[in-house]
Amino acid sequence: MRFDLLGPLRVYREGRPVPLGSVKQRLLLATLLLRPNEVVGSNELAAMLWGDEQPASAAANLRTYVRGLRQSLGGGAPWDGITAAAGGYLLRVGPGERDLDLFDAAAARGRDALAVSDVDRAEAELSAAVGLWRGAPLSDLPLRSALARRVAQVEERRLLAEEDYAEAVLALGAPAEVVHRLRGLLDRHPLRQRAWGQLMVGLYRIGDVAGALEAFRQARHALAEETGLDPAPELTRLYDDILHHRPELAAKPPTGGDGPTPVTAPAPAPLVQYPEQLPRGVPEFVGRSAELTSLDALLDDGARRPTTVVIAAVSGMAGVGKTALTLHWAHRVADRFPDGQLYVNLRGYDEAGAVSPPDALSGFLEALGVPHARIPSGMEARTGLYRSLLASRRMLVVLDNARDSAQVRALLPGGGGCMVVVTSRDRLGGLIAAECATPLTLGVLTAEESMSLLAGRLGAGRLASEPTAVTDIVEAAGRLPLALSIVAARAATHPTFPLGAIAAELHSAEARLDALADGDVRRVFSWSYLALGQDAARLFTLLGLHPGPDLTAAAAAALAGVSTAAVTPRLRELTRLHLLNEHTPGRYAFHDLLRAYAAELAESSEHADERAAARQRLYDHYLHAAYRAARLLQPQWPPIDPVPPLPVPARRPVTDHDDALAWFTAEHQALVRVVRQAAEYSFEAYAWQIAWSLNTFTAPRGLWQDQLATQRVALAAAERIDDLAGQAAANRLLSRALTRLGDHDAAEHRLRRALELHERLGDPTGQAQTLHNYCELCYLDGRLDEALAHGREALRLYRLAGNRSGEARTLNAIGWLLATTGDYAQAIESCTEALAQQEQSGDRNGQAATLDSLGFAYDRLGERDRAADCYERAIQLFRDSADRYHEAETLIRLGDTREGMGDQAAAAAAWRQAVRIYEDVGDPAAEETRRRLERLAPS
Repeated sequence: MRFDLLGPLRVYREGRPVPLGSVKQRLLLATLLLRPNEVVGSNELAAMLWGDEQPASAAANLRTYVRGLRQSLGGGAPWDGITAAAGGYLLRVGPGERDLDLFDAAAARGRDALAVSDVDRAEAELSAAVGLWRGAPLSDLPLRSALARRVAQVEERRLLAEEDYAEAVLALGAPAEVVHRLRGLLDRHPLRQRAWGQLMVGLYRIGDVAGALEAFRQARHALAEETGLDPAPELTRLYDDILHHRPELAAKPPTGGDGPTPVTAPAPAPLVQYPEQLPRGVPEFVGRSAELTSLDALLDDGARRPTTVVIAAVSGMAGVGKTALTLHWAHRVADRFPDGQLYVNLRGYDEAGAVSPPDALSGFLEALGVPHARIPSGMEARTGLYRSLLASRRMLVVLDNARDSAQVRALLPGGGGCMVVVTSRDRLGGLIAAECATPLTLGVLTAEESMSLLAGRLGAGRLASEPTAVTDIVEAAGRLPLALSIVAARAATHPTFPLGAIAAELHSAEARLDALADGDVRRVFSWSYLALGQDAARLFTLLGLHPGPDLTAAAAAALAGVSTAAVTPRLRELTRLHLLNEHTPGRYAFHDLLRAYAAELAESSEHADERAAARQRLYDHYLHAAYRAARLLQPQWPPIDPVPPLPVPARRPVTDHDDALAWFTAEHQALVRVVRQAAEYSFEAYAWQIAWSLNTFTAPRGLWQDQLATQRVALAAAERIDDLAGQAAANRLLSRALTRLGDHDAAEHRLRRALELHERLGDPTGQAQTLHNYCELCYLDGRLDEALAHGREALRLYRLAGNRSGEARTLNAIGWLLATTGDYAQAIESCTEALAQQEQSGDRNGQAATLDSLGFAYDRLGERDRAADCYERAIQLFRDSADRYHEAETLIRLGDTREGMGDQAAAAAAWRQAVRIYEDVGDPAAEETRRRLERLAPS
């Protein structure tokens, strides 16, 4: 393949032209060709094709253009040189396949030859380089601003090569050719002072002294008109040399590679050599090794590409230490920038107002030595002058605290070996897409880094004396550098205060911002909040009502009372400004201090009835999503009557068992908090019903502590509103958790209370469920006759209610009890009847439990092969229904059976799986299972 960009876009395959299709396909190819062998993000590609007017179908259209382009480049068959990767596309280009690469290589060789005065070789190489140009790069394409900037950088490389070529030709004694070439170049680019100097030397050497002096006047006029500046001192000295016919301007014979450097027009020297504007770095800087390494790598990459401006976009929430990191790194590498450093605090989120780009440019130009009176008034002229002064320099430019991409674009160098570091609370997506800035998102410190920060301010000895208090401080401050620094300052100014007392000030989320008031945390956060649009600001406030730890767009939509589609752009705005973090796809989380700030705003800005309405919408969302998922997870469980749903925008409910399991897995921690919060804010019915729904997920996984906590809240809530059905359900489910956690007396009390309530309600199914659970408790206490009596009464009630699922499960419970008393034949008969009913109804979890009972009975009869088969089938069914707790119980029994069969390896494998499950759910049964493994003889 051959790709020609230096003129109209052309592609050749094996020497034959390739038709490239539509304008959009050609624009797509041009964009990829300007970033060869690296992934170009889909957002950047879309910006190059449509600018700020991207259609809703941009992503689909982009895929269509990629397919069309691959077909064109492959001659009808898909070409594999373009591949999708990491959110974008990559174009593979081999060495020498781009004319731009051939140009760069030849130009570099020519410059190297000039450096050692080998002017013959320099002229040949540079002639070859400029000869590759067929016109303006990509001149047949309509270039959007983003793509036009890249093309302008390529054009700058051509101009430098043209000037290098003129230098070589002058040294070879051919001034007439130089005059001819440079007149055309300067007509198009009248601010190139080096070229004006070369033209003046050329005219002088062909005897046109008047023309040389006139060229100086033209240069002075062009510079004054466009920039308000006088010519550089070097150009003025050259004018004086011509005026006085100084002999060093005369042409000298060309020399070989070992001769002296020929006399040519000098390039203008910089006005100021070394501006050093970096503020003082943060003392005792700690951590951030990964981020510092990333910045070092960008700097090294820029050194390998001397004509490319490298841009790093450092973003993060307020107080996370963006400026501290940047300044620490900048001071560390300052010696890598021989022409100095420029710095400006753009005050993007300052209440005093942001620095405008023209004002920032004015400051930079003054630092670069431009007298204030000579700074152009127009924005474009200032930008042009700034970029001209930086074109041949290697400088570090730090643009601190930018509001957005638009504020910094005019402050970016146009070319040369400069590096730019931008810090912002905004993600700077526009800068990343259009200017190819490298994103560096800064999170909070690690626990170790946080302790190092405190140790640096307070001394390691003081921390060592109160390690628990230090841990509390780190967690309460959310590992946010600003908050940690404020706490450290308070502790440092009160050296006699125990750290435990300072930690206590931070315990309450409501009081935490008050404790950090000395450092104006609220004010720092407020600058980000005030940058939001009206809708996003209200959403941020309402999100302060959510208990955490994270939420989805659907939950945010419920709080705001709008559709998910309407809330999505608002969430994007919050994440763009790092007020919210999308920590996994589709799930959003606050930093704890930002949550406290949002909650304060909600309390102060939202009326009480508006807060209550938002909370009700939130609890309604969770209840009806959870209830539907619960019915899919445990379809055999007798249902409850949930609070009628609110009239809200269309919901997107889960549709099958796997979706339900995934939903509960993602929402589990949020639901535990929602139950507690709903009860706290007097939404008691929502509290106990969400807890009931959550139980379908926590119980099969052995999450007994969560079940205990939520059911205690549920019971108290149901009692406050005198909801007998809620009290009955909560008492029964609370007893299940208490049973599993070993508190059998409390569990029995709750079962009796549940039975009493179900009897008052005239609910035989509820009574049967409770008796079924009572049966298990009595079995665990060794009261087998009582257990069988409860089981048979439960069976009678289930049959009375016509509940076939409950009947089958109780038949299994009775079978298990019979097996434990040694009545194996009756046990197998009861369990076999249960299994038949469960297979007919599709109760897979019930089948698993019954097969486990059959396995136990067969094992006791000595039919271990049949027992193992039952256990294996039960384990698979438990696994399919994600019932991890009962899967572990059956794995232990399978291991016992395998051990009895003499297969110690299989026994050990089963017990190891059980240990892993118990460890995952934090069940102490893991220790007993490990003892089984220890007693096995070495295999």
